[in-house]
Amino acid sequence: MAGEVRITVTPEKLKEIDASVDWKRIHAMTEAEIETAIASDPDASPLTETEGMALRLQAVRKRLGLSQPEFAERFHIPVGTLRDWEQARRRIDAAAWAYIQVIDNEPEAVLRALQAA
Repeated sequence: MAGEVRITVTPEKLKEIDASVDWKRIHAMTEAEIETAIASDPDASPLTETEGMALRLQAVRKRLGLSQPEFAERFHIPVGTLRDWEQARRRIDAAAWAYIQVIDNEPEAVLRALQAA
């Protein structure tokens, strides 16, 4: 995405970040306080629809315990397309999104149907 800055978070940096967070304060926050904090943070912009779909697709794939190449091969999706969807470089069209939802809810049925074809 344009203007995107990528950083690498090492295990050591992750520990440093975790130690710097006041977890008691965060866990004590109400939903309203969380929403107010997010709304006041200019860096916490809401996800676009494409970004939200990308995250949901990643969650489906990870729930099935599959790498991108494994998921792509198993469900007959070009791996480059899957990567573009997961990285929100390309929006998932309505038909493909419906297919992803069926995979999420009935992966074994999809696999049976693909094997029978």
